[in-house]
Amino acid sequence: MLFRQKRLGFNNEVIDVYKFRSMYVDQGDAAAARLVTRGDPRVTRVGRFIRKTSIDELPQFFNVLKGDLSLVGPRPHAAAAKAQDRLYHEVVDGYFARHRVKPGVTGWAQINGWRGETDSDTKIMMRTAFDLDYIENWSLWFDLKILLLTPIRLLNTENAY
Repeated sequence: MLFRQKRLGFNNEVIDVYKFRSMYVDQGDAAAARLVTRGDPRVTRVGRFIRKTSIDELPQFFNVLKGDLSLVGPRPHAAAAKAQDRLYHEVVDGYFARHRVKPGVTGWAQINGWRGETDSDTKIMMRTAFDLDYIENWSLWFDLKILLLTPIRLLNTENAY
């Protein structure tokens, strides 16, 4: 039901992020080298629902309690995650600057529509640009705005699968 996935956290440290399992056990990708795509046969029927509604992310509040994640910050990516066939840091100059702060359960990129599949360089470039904008303009009010907008923006499930 729960599983841990290795992600990059603050200062590029590897952390275990908790999630509800949404894929068939024998088809899971613990390293997240192959990201989930629309209609991915590895995802169960229940998994499609919990991914679309972001319920699969709820166990990450345990990560917040452990101190690995903040409520708001750049979402932690798997170290092996790729845009097309290249690792994120190979696509985006300055990608690792997003690790200067603790990653979050929700973030500026996500509420602006940059969640889900990264099947093009543009998608990870835009996600990173929003993450860096968040870091450069951080304030308590900015975090509160993101927290308030998150449930509203989760209603848009276009990029979640």
